[in-house]
Amino acid sequence: MPENRNNNADLSIEEKKQLLNIARETITLVVNGKKPKSYTLEAPVFTEKRGAFVTIHKRHDLRGCIGLIRGVRPLLQTIIEMASAAALNDPRFDPVRPDELTDLEIEISVLTPMRRISSVEEITPGEHGLYIENGFYSGLLLPQVAGENGWDRKTFLEHTCRKAGLPMNAWKDSETKIFIFSANVFNDKLLA
Repeated sequence: MPENRNNNADLSIEEKKQLLNIARETITLVVNGKKPKSYTLEAPVFTEKRGAFVTIHKRHDLRGCIGLIRGVRPLLQTIIEMASAAALNDPRFDPVRPDELTDLEIEISVLTPMRRISSVEEITPGEHGLYIENGFYSGLLLPQVAGENGWDRKTFLEHTCRKAGLPMNAWKDSETKIFIFSANVFNDKLLA
């Protein structure tokens, strides 16, 4: 029986496992110079337009992370494209090599729609992700980043500004737009 989808990002355990397996298979294929496969999955959630990120860790160190912040493609297509991009096209890292495949851990974050906030008091670090934009500059940090680093609200805002290429206090600027979102985050531990 599917889990409740009340926050627009919930997936059943089986759906999460399917997405993790597809992400890993996609990464294995593209790293070995092959094209990703096409999949036909029955659950309606896979055809919903969702923002999502695929994060790759190697022995707990970040190895690649790419995503779409808004739902512009069906979730299944987004996961396949972002898994491939995280493995081969994250500009911060060299492409993943075939000899690294057995050491990789996969994490997927399926995002809820973003909501612009009027007060930073609406931000709950560890529960919300942040997207900040000012002019041509923008940056995003996923909800788990604040929790993993033990950041308070101000520190989370400052780091998101820095990720956007803005001064760390740019979140106080009246021209800065701040958006929050939640994410359904799951990783390879589900498959163990």
